[in-house]
Amino acid sequence: MRMFALMLLAGLTVRAEDVTVTELSPTLLLFGTSAGNVLTSIGPDGALMIGTPSAASTKKISAILNARTKSSLRYLVVAPESVDATEGDAGWQKLGAFAAMHEKALNRLGGHAMGPLQPLPAHLVRLGVDRPRIAFSEVITFDMNGDSIHVVHQQPGFSDADSVVHVEVANIIYLGEVFPGDGYPLLDSRQGANLDGMLHALEHWSGGAFRIAPARGKLTNGAALRAFHDMIVSVRGKVQQSINAGASVEQVVAQHPAAEFDAQWGHGRVTSDDFVRSIYNSLSGR
Repeated sequence: MRMFALMLLAGLTVRAEDVTVTELSPTLLLFGTSAGNVLTSIGPDGALMIGTPSAASTKKISAILNARTKSSLRYLVVAPESVDATEGDAGWQKLGAFAAMHEKALNRLGGHAMGPLQPLPAHLVRLGVDRPRIAFSEVITFDMNGDSIHVVHQQPGFSDADSVVHVEVANIIYLGEVFPGDGYPLLDSRQGANLDGMLHALEHWSGGAFRIAPARGKLTNGAALRAFHDMIVSVRGKVQQSINAGASVEQVVAQHPAAEFDAQWGHGRVTSDDFVRSIYNSLSGR
């Protein structure tokens, strides 16, 4: 009852949603929310959440964390997502959490380190949530619950705010929207996306013994990351051939160069046509 009252006071009137919970180790959980996965370290030092939580998941996740640790400390690092889709801090700051975001992603939500804050985006106001108020530039590291967790800014891929998260002892990598897990990737030109940067990140962390936490979906491995990388390379090659032949973007889309991959990757947030269109625009410098 106390937590429910706190949520009402915080203004979170969104309806609670079902949250999937996967235990990766005694101190590491993977929460699945409608906005995306949240990789969570939980133990005597409190809870660290990294990912894209939804506002509707906050009540349930908070209750689970309260049941698993006596510490009241809560940390949240929000991964980059489409500006139109992000749910900001999902209401965690109103519950006393330390919430951070890469400075470039935060600036797109109106947070400016060198000037006054701009008005909160309307969809965050409707959700009753806020933007994080703390930003990092290159690296933020957490030493807690028996593990060392590094969040390291990368070259642009999905966006210019991309970071890789490495949970050292658990040997888990999280790449955010660079590896969405549920479908084709989004190359968001509004956020400084770069196709070569995305492929570099995927190739660098593929193979080996890493466990991979996608932006959405189940924990997987480096081999799956490699297959995803190779799919993008294959589609890129076909699109480049069509560009070299003088085809327009709509002509290339009509050729369906990703068709062989649609059964596996065509059911996520990004349609096959939009994926092909983004590849074309990236290669043609649009």
